[in-house]
Amino acid sequence: MSTSTSPRRRLVTVLAAAALGVGTLVAGGPAQADPGPPPSSMASMGDSITRGFNACGFYFDCTSRSFSTGSESGINSHYLRIRARNSAINGKNYNQAASGAKADDMPGQATATVGRNPQYVTILIGANDACTSSESSMTAVSTFRGHIDTALATLKSGLPNARIAVISIPDIKRLWEVGRTSGTARTAWSLFGICKSMLANPTSTAAADTQRRDRVRQRVVDFNTQLAQACAAYGPNCDFDDNAVFNYPFAFSQVSGWDYFHPNAAGQTALAQVSYAAGFNW
Repeated sequence: MSTSTSPRRRLVTVLAAAALGVGTLVAGGPAQADPGPPPSSMASMGDSITRGFNACGFYFDCTSRSFSTGSESGINSHYLRIRARNSAINGKNYNQAASGAKADDMPGQATATVGRNPQYVTILIGANDACTSSESSMTAVSTFRGHIDTALATLKSGLPNARIAVISIPDIKRLWEVGRTSGTARTAWSLFGICKSMLANPTSTAAADTQRRDRVRQRVVDFNTQLAQACAAYGPNCDFDDNAVFNYPFAFSQVSGWDYFHPNAAGQTALAQVSYAAGFNW
């Protein structure tokens, strides 16, 4: 499917984290292979988080601030951390993500990524599959898993020796928790129609709204379980972050002031640190 750039679909990913009492999800599978030396090339797959959307201006991608392949020193991305150890990677940081992407876009991104022939690939996808215009329009768990399996099979066939880092989806309920008392955040959420499945009626404490938010959050938990299982099935060259990103307590100050939804530079910096440390960590 195409990667739509409509406002509703572009503005549907954010750094967020778990509230207290998060249950433990399935871990990332078999023992990780020896990561070997730092890679000499890398690529990223995903959505607007990986594109750095709204991280340096209003309503456009800012790939230099991507937590994965970004080149801005203040972010200290995966790419820059690896380059500090292996200068051969310089300039070989390919951002194949697309703002607005969902799991159904991953097979296409995987094909494009294989064409780059990277030694290392990061994947962060799924927030848009839960953050939709309504609860009923969220991606089914089985459908989500099918797209992930297809994408990983493409990577495994085309890049058999590459290391694959699968990163957990942030807990989008955390955004509601830290932003619901902000009038400007609520205005932005309403104006742009952001993540209505979670953020509709943000000040409501009615049982129907409380239960809806919990169900949407559970869908993220279910997606992360599928990511963990799919990575485990891939084999030791795939590392799941064991929900490090899902569990990290991101703050409202790490959310973009342009839309009160996407991660700002501080959020991208935190994501780089958490996800890199939880991965191959060269």
